Amino acid sequence: MTEQITTVSAYAAPAPGAPLERTTVPRRAVGESDVMIDIKYAGICHSDIHQARDGWGEGIYPMVPGHEIAGVVTEVGPGVTKFSVGDRVGVGCMVDSCRACENCEAGLEQYCAQGNIGTYNALDKNGEPTYGGYSSHIVVDEAFTVRIPDGLALDVAAPLLCAGITTYSPLAHWNAGPGKKVAVVGLGGLGHMAVKIANAMGAEVTVLSQSLRKKDDGLKLGAEHYYATSDDATFEALASTFDLILSTVSAPLPLDKYLGLLRTDGAFVNVGAPEEPVSLNLFSVIGGRKTLAGSGIGGIRETQEMLDFCAVHGLGAEIELIRADQINEAYERVLASDVRYRFVIDNATI
Repeated sequence: MTEQITTVSAYAAPAPGAPLERTTVPRRAVGESDVMIDIKYAGICHSDIHQARDGWGEGIYPMVPGHEIAGVVTEVGPGVTKFSVGDRVGVGCMVDSCRACENCEAGLEQYCAQGNIGTYNALDKNGEPTYGGYSSHIVVDEAFTVRIPDGLALDVAAPLLCAGITTYSPLAHWNAGPGKKVAVVGLGGLGHMAVKIANAMGAEVTVLSQSLRKKDDGLKLGAEHYYATSDDATFEALASTFDLILSTVSAPLPLDKYLGLLRTDGAFVNVGAPEEPVSLNLFSVIGGRKTLAGSGIGGIRETQEMLDFCAVHGLGAEIELIRADQINEAYERVLASDVRYRFVIDNATI
């Protein structure tokens, strides 16, 4: 085996809300079932900003965000069977789970009864902090590593490890497909992938956005219709229209208005996670036997299924490639909705 890397270059938030800065972090030795990955690209997810700024609760610092990881295997442990040196691989939002609970055994590691171990801002089974993809290398168990098909370039594949699976999983679970009318709320990093994937599944896709500013983009990405939610007439015109509404936004919404857009037995599914609580009149779900639901990423098996699906249909993320020294600027631009549609870090610049 090659010489172990014990420290790697990274960009980290040293404290809550502090600008990210270049540093080094430790990586464990490659164990029996581990692979070491030379990270080529890492996407910037809105959840990176929430966590780096303590928006979802107390974080672990220094924090190296990044759970949209695409790279190449440079070393494998002696027990590894799935991967070889040189393979193109990805790592998403989790790097371990209990592997024994009902959910883990069903391939739903994201809902591990003990709580899955996040790719960053978490403690591993040895009590050591996990550090994410804003770094040069990462060591991950092969069971939580996925193969990136040759048909997908690594830079546009990186965001699929969160934005892709976060939208694919609920679309698949709620049976988006031919004959189904699907609305996507928000056309951002998550929303643009939801549009692409739902369209490829055969659904009739509508984008619901605050304004019509991105309408041309939405139609090019695969939406058939595009409406502005700032116009009250939208909610009148589309009442009782959709089988499934997928909300990708990270701000509280007037849920009662949106639930009025569902057909009988329709589902409103949240994948965006606002920091604030939301309110609801329960008559909005009682009338029409509607479902208000949430969905979190996907299991490892489903993540591989999503990557294979995207490769078959030629679905990569729409990206803006940046240098590592542009991360803090990128964070501000994400908050200002000034990205079309996912920032991806060229990790060679870290």
